[in-house]
Amino acid sequence: MKLVFATNNKNKLKEVQALVPSTIQIISLSDIGCNEDIPETSPTIEGNAKQKALYIKEHYGYDCFADDTGLEVEALDGAPGVYSARYAGEDKDAHANMDKLLKELEGKPSRKAQFKTVIALTTHGELKSFTGICKGTITESKKGEKGFGYDPVFLPDGYSQTFAELLLSEKNKIGHRGQAVQQLIEHLS
Repeated sequence: MKLVFATNNKNKLKEVQALVPSTIQIISLSDIGCNEDIPETSPTIEGNAKQKALYIKEHYGYDCFADDTGLEVEALDGAPGVYSARYAGEDKDAHANMDKLLKELEGKPSRKAQFKTVIALTTHGELKSFTGICKGTITESKKGEKGFGYDPVFLPDGYSQTFAELLLSEKNKIGHRGQAVQQLIEHLS
């Protein structure tokens, strides 16, 4: 089975390819000639995932899946949430986003947070969604060189290493995207 993953993010593509069985071939947006930025104008993570999946189906005709992920911080009333990638500005600078987050959490008693991924799948004229959540806390400083996004400041519950310190295989076992992809795989089987 071939399935388009509606992302231009090479890190997300790598994570998902490591999770799916060899019976599912993941095709990227560049593989189908889609190089434009797909609109993400929904006020929710779920809405953005659905919007991207439907965009590919409508404009390119492919069954596909799309994800949207947000970091939801309790002390910031769920922010950055749907705006996680652009938290510190439109250039989607991960270090600027983390710096802003750490600054906003200074002096806050709670550093509880969760990563939330929603995957939307279009197949056979249907739209389904799958959600993965990983709870944890935001560290006081960046730690680790692996991963991407907020991984250097996210400490998953029950672990002493941030996502950026864990091997990809470990992160995929417990992470939000891994959970959502697992549900997707079970559905496709």
